Amino acid sequence: MSAHTPFLVFSGTNSRYLAEKICNTLGCPLGKMNIQQFADGEFSVSYEESIRGKDVFLVQSTFPNSDNLMELLLMMDAAKRASAHSIIAVIPYFGWARQDRKDKPRVSIGAKLIADILGVAGLNRLITMDLHADQIQGFFNVPVDHLYASSVFLNYIKTSLPLDNLVIATPDVGGTKRASTYAKYLGIPLVICHKSRLRANEVAEMRIIGDVAGQDVLLVDDIVDTAGTITKAADLIMQNGAKSVRALASHAVMSDPASLRVDQSALTEMIFTDSIPYPKKCEKVVILSIAEMFAEAIRRVCHDESISSLYAI
Repeated sequence: MSAHTPFLVFSGTNSRYLAEKICNTLGCPLGKMNIQQFADGEFSVSYEESIRGKDVFLVQSTFPNSDNLMELLLMMDAAKRASAHSIIAVIPYFGWARQDRKDKPRVSIGAKLIADILGVAGLNRLITMDLHADQIQGFFNVPVDHLYASSVFLNYIKTSLPLDNLVIATPDVGGTKRASTYAKYLGIPLVICHKSRLRANEVAEMRIIGDVAGQDVLLVDDIVDTAGTITKAADLIMQNGAKSVRALASHAVMSDPASLRVDQSALTEMIFTDSIPYPKKCEKVVILSIAEMFAEAIRRVCHDESISSLYAI
């Protein structure tokens, strides 16, 4: 990729809101693309301007439903066939990331499958954020720029939360590394909520490891799907004498009845990024934009500059 090669930014249907903000930050127009829908649910993609010899950035999170992934694949295939110089997928939320290993016999590793499919479609580079598991980067045979929402969240924490009494908490043991990083950076204590599950999306039992009495607690996670775990943790933390409890997570999957659970929970607020659109109404939800971070990553990739300084932690 050359710093002298012109670049264009295009967007899939459901990530257009974010792509427009990225383009506003970069000071460039959003590329012209036509996505035609057919009566049976099939669709086709065509570029409405020349992309020959250009670096093409395709903004599309692959959140449910699968149409978002299929749109991205068709966009990549069309770009490859239109002689784009390079194809860079900008996937703020990488779907299927929770299927990152064989945790029981006879199951698929969905994240690896999606990585292979993207490679076949013509992927030259991936820019993503807060993968569910860091090792997913190794599923790709192309460069992966793995950004972190921590830089956006830390600014909000420092300016909007009561730092004097703050404690970082993780809603499950699997997120301990992530939460510990926040706690070390901010120089504050860490509390762990240990849960056991009967089945997916259903928490059977939860216990708190650490002291939350009289503290303002901030739960840290990467994905909130049904919000069962994080709201149960918040309620348990308040029952153990916490002064207040908030939560932040990178990706607002928020499948029903997540918004209702958050609204009825002990949470003061639930903080997300805009990696996924959140069209529902919940007064406790705060959305922080990652557009400037991704715009700066795109600019640096185009100019062959290091992106490591974008990482706060």
